[in-house]
Amino acid sequence: MSEQTDKELQEEQLLNAEEEGIEITNEEADADEQAVENEFDLLQTELTSLKDKYARVHADFDNIKKRLEREKYTAVEYANEKFAKDMIPVLDALDGAMKSSEGESDKAELFDKLKEGIELTHKSLLTQLEKHGVTMVSHDEPFDPNIHNAIQAMDSDEVESGQIVQTFQTGYKYKNRPLREAMVVVAN
Repeated sequence: MSEQTDKELQEEQLLNAEEEGIEITNEEADADEQAVENEFDLLQTELTSLKDKYARVHADFDNIKKRLEREKYTAVEYANEKFAKDMIPVLDALDGAMKSSEGESDKAELFDKLKEGIELTHKSLLTQLEKHGVTMVSHDEPFDPNIHNAIQAMDSDEVESGQIVQTFQTGYKYKNRPLREAMVVVAN
């Protein structure tokens, strides 16, 4: 506090004391002034401490925010890592199918080996896709415009109207979302 304010405070206390008939000595006034100064110093120290805590918390918050941003970027960048690792066995199966055809002179045996390799690769690929939530659209269910694309309608005595007669291209779903609609022929 400034000197002028302290003096004004002392004078006011003296006037109030005189009006009430109480005599205040300089020692009592000095003690009151000292108490006010001590309280002011305590408040000043507490304010400085709180400002320091605020600055530290704010810095910690900024650091956490930056770290989370980096982690999010890394997670997005490497989101397909597990999927990619699971596709490696499919590539191995294809490599095996190609290597098995080398040096074969009998065309029938070569064809059988290639067919078997392709079937195993197809099965491996479907297994890995299903592991990651990708499934084939069923052909045995009624026509659903959300997952089927009717490219033709035909009369059929074998199946009911609205049923799928033939599939031209297999459709796939990722969990419940269609990745590609199945191209089908539907019975009238």
